[in-house]
Amino acid sequence: MKPIQATERLVANIYDKTAYIPYDPDGSSETGTHFIQLNPDAVRDVGFYIYRMEPGSSSTPHRHGGAEEFLIIQGELIDNDGTVYKQGDVVWLAKGTEHSSYTETGCLIAVYAESTEHPLSAFE
Repeated sequence: MKPIQATERLVANIYDKTAYIPYDPDGSSETGTHFIQLNPDAVRDVGFYIYRMEPGSSSTPHRHGGAEEFLIIQGELIDNDGTVYKQGDVVWLAKGTEHSSYTETGCLIAVYAESTEHPLSAFE
């Protein structure tokens, strides 16, 4: 077995705030949200990534282009329909689902998305 080369491995700690970059899909001015996505070949928002939301922040309303699964690692997340996801909850959302989420406490989420998200306009 050959050793893993430095260029073949990336490591980040989910509790190190400097590992995150601001999350602002399509210049929507989403604030208080950040993410870590290590795979340099992955399209942003596709595959596996860590999503962090500061207390009081919310996601931009969007439609899922493919199924999405996520695990609430820490905190609580509230969907626009009032559903509350708590630490330890594993969630699956079908392709085409539309939502926006917010957090009062802040939260840390492990996400796997099959395809990109599409922002919703105010008129949809």
